[in-house]
Amino acid sequence: MQKQEMDHILEKMLESQENVSDLNLTPGKPLQVESSGELVPVKMAPDFSVLTPFQTETFALNLINQDRRLIETLLREGSCDLSYALGDKARFRVNIFSRSGNYAIVLRKLETAIPTIQDLNLPEPFHKMATEKNGIIFVTGATGSGKSTSLAALLDKINDTKSVHVITLEDPIEFQHPQKCSTFNQRELGADFDTFASGLRAALRQAPKVILVGEMRDRETVEIGLSAAETGHLVLSTLHTVDAGQTINRIIGMFSSEEEKQIRIRLADTIRWVVCQRLLPKTGGGRVAAFELMGSNLRVKDSILHGESDGKTFYDIMVAGKAFGMTTFDEYILSLYEQGAVTEEVAMAYSSRKDAVGRGLDTIKSSRGEATTEIDSLEIDHGYEGA
Repeated sequence: MQKQEMDHILEKMLESQENVSDLNLTPGKPLQVESSGELVPVKMAPDFSVLTPFQTETFALNLINQDRRLIETLLREGSCDLSYALGDKARFRVNIFSRSGNYAIVLRKLETAIPTIQDLNLPEPFHKMATEKNGIIFVTGATGSGKSTSLAALLDKINDTKSVHVITLEDPIEFQHPQKCSTFNQRELGADFDTFASGLRAALRQAPKVILVGEMRDRETVEIGLSAAETGHLVLSTLHTVDAGQTINRIIGMFSSEEEKQIRIRLADTIRWVVCQRLLPKTGGGRVAAFELMGSNLRVKDSILHGESDGKTFYDIMVAGKAFGMTTFDEYILSLYEQGAVTEEVAMAYSSRKDAVGRGLDTIKSSRGEATTEIDSLEIDHGYEGA
């Protein structure tokens, strides 16, 4: 297969639907694109009704383009990451992985324009995050929930307002930040450094004020990230966790029980914000982001130091911290329902505490004059009078 043929197929897949976020090539399935969260088969001539293992492997080898490091990684670890540019039309973050001895490929489309906080309609605390001088900010969520996009908007705000040195460690580089007020040096895993831990350790000698770590995958990276935050750097990173409480517990769980007390102290001192994201199906099509935001205050620090307890859970603290910009997923989802952005069914399906969201939905419906129950009326059952 020639590069021109591969690019033609990729271009046709991109143009097949609106809001295409991923291209999926899996043996035994047709060419597929993910549009608004749903996988859709792609029809083209000649038709790939079912992809064969040979076709996906040929596609994978063309994407790797004789890069020895990527081939070794794929054979050793079973998967590899790379970036691919489709001319000036699109850029992709590519993952090639082995399944049952055959290769499958997922290409995530990367946005070329840098989004802003206003463009994405991100919550107000994102403006506060851009003013932080040091510490660590985690943006968490499942794969494909928009973490990288939110971080790009946050870095763009810093780029507009601060004259500082910013180093990014990414796998691969997703958004190409222009040189505006800040000085950006973007480094890619594999091409510029071998592991996030070594890249982060080197970054401490490169005089940055802001460091973006694409993902904190292991204990060593977390430890160096905390050290960087303690020494006056602002560290931004991602984790694959579903809420703020799980984020804190995941980090603590990376360390041994003997180190737990020390890591709790370090985490309480350095953490500034935990942002969790989910993408929900939007009313009328498309998707809308829901957020959980936890900032640092005395109650949060106390719960990190001593663990959660009754009445002192991170959820309770976020509910009480609304005045400081904190919010839970449940509160944010209720606000989306009130705006008409999501349906009642979606709100209940994606909520953390269904009883609290159920009561919130009833309150909103009551204020609109809508029925909150299917019971129309109550009356005495006279059939029991003689009993």
